[in-house]
Formats: sequence, C-alpha cells, structure tokens
Amino acid sequence: MSEPNKNIAIYFHVHLVSDSTGETLVAMMKASTAQFRNATALEHLHTLVRSERQMESSLAQIEAKPGIVLYTLVNPERRKFLEKRCAELNIPAISILDPTLSILGRYLGASMISEIGAQRTLDAEYYNRIEALDFAMAHDDGQNVPGLRNAEIILLGISRTSKTPTCIYLANRGFRAGNIPLVPNAPLPTILDGFHTPFIVGLVASPDRIVQIREQRLMGLKQNEQTDYIDVDRVRDEMREAKRMFLKKGYKVIDVTRKSIEETSAQIINAYQTYKSS
Repeated sequence: MSEPNKNIAIYFHVHLVSDSTGETLVAMMKASTAQFRNATALEHLHTLVRSERQMESSLAQIEAKPGIVLYTLVNPERRKFLEKRCAELNIPAISILDPTLSILGRYLGASMISEIGAQRTLDAEYYNRIEALDFAMAHDDGQNVPGLRNAEIILLGISRTSKTPTCIYLANRGFRAGNIPLVPNAPLPTILDGFHTPFIVGLVASPDRIVQIREQRLMGLKQNEQTDYIDVDRVRDEMREAKRMFLKKGYKVIDVTRKSIEETSAQIINAYQTYKSS
C-alpha cells in the first residue's frame, strides 16, 4: 500500500469502555493518538460500566458509531461479552495492556511520528482546559451567578459536598463548570430558572458523612466549639431541604457519599452527555 497523503486529516471514532472512571484510558488514548500527526480521535467515553444493561447500552453506541474500542474491564464475563460482540461487528477491541500503539498504527494506516511528549502540544484542547479552569475559579462558590448562563455544568449543594474540587476536575476535562452553595434560609438565585443551556446537578450525601467532613475542616482551622454547622439534626434538615428543592426543580441528583472526585465527575459527565444528546 502506498504511503497516505500526509496532509489529509484522518478522523475516527474511539470508544473508551471502563468499569471505573476511565482516566487511564483517556490518558492512554491521548498519548497514543498524538503519535499520528493528522489523526483526530472522536472520543466516546463509557465509564462505570458495571452491569449487563450498561454494557448493552455502550455496545449499542459502539455499533452506531463504529471505530476502535479501548477498554479496561475487571469483570471477566463483561470483558468476554465486549470482545465477542466487537468481533461480530468487525470492530477492533483492545485492552490497554496490549500493544496499543501498534494496533492504532495498523488501524489508521499511518506511521508514528515518534515525537516524545507529543500529547502535550499546545493545541486548542489545551487552551480550552485553561479557559475552563479560569471559568471555574471565576464562578466558584456562588461568584458571578449571572455569568453561569455560559456554563456547561452547574453544581449545587450544601457545604462540604465537594462542589469546588469537582468543578476543578471537570475543568481539567475541558468542561466549563461553576457552583453555588446552598445556605440555610437563603433562597436559590431566581436567575437560574431562566438558564436553559447549563446542565444543573444537585450533589447530596449522607448527613453523617457531611458532619464528619465538616468536623475535620473545623479541626484543621483549630475551631473546636459546637455549632449548628456540625449538628447532625441541622445538617439532616439542610440535606432534606436540598433534596426537596432538587426534586421540585427537576435537577439531576448525584449522591457523593464515599465517592471519589473522579467517580463523581465521571457520573456527571455521563449524565451531561445524555442531556446534550436528548
């Protein structure tokens, strides 16, 4: 086969299937595809795939937009099911423990540029992440609420539901995210009702977990006095009111109890992608 025209852009679908957050897959995919200068991956991230129903949903999307599949799956049955179905569809399915670069090279019909650190090139994606980080910092903790109309994702929640670190993580993934704290006896800004573009998510957690985190924060600040801030009954009331408001407004609700920031963010991104495609 003759050498392909080096000036022709190659676009292809790549599906990343993981029973975890998919961070390893994303990093591997970006590092690998960066070695093919004219190749642009159209990324489809399938995270927290931990049931047969979720696997079926991912496979339906893979069949609709065939390309290449990279996966990390611990469960052997789901792994075999994915491999078998992809084989039937004649779609390459690769565990990232396999020689990913070699297979991507054959799939794209292109040679590697062998450029160390190519994935770190200052491209549009890099600047998008910087802009998203700037946006998150400028719209953190209820700052500049009117500006949130330009957000992609808005997080709501009482104190210590990990709103800020989750927004920062989402920004690192390129999503413009901001957050508003829910304060007892303070109404939610009515301007939110006029926002139609942002995807609004309510973060909740068990009151006991919230109290534990708040106590740790106060200890770090060397404040040991008992206050309503760490009173479990008051916190329970805060959480009850938050849940009631989320339900009334029809916001997506995600329980962050015992979840890592990565797991919470993966769930938010999944929900956001569903929201955008509906």
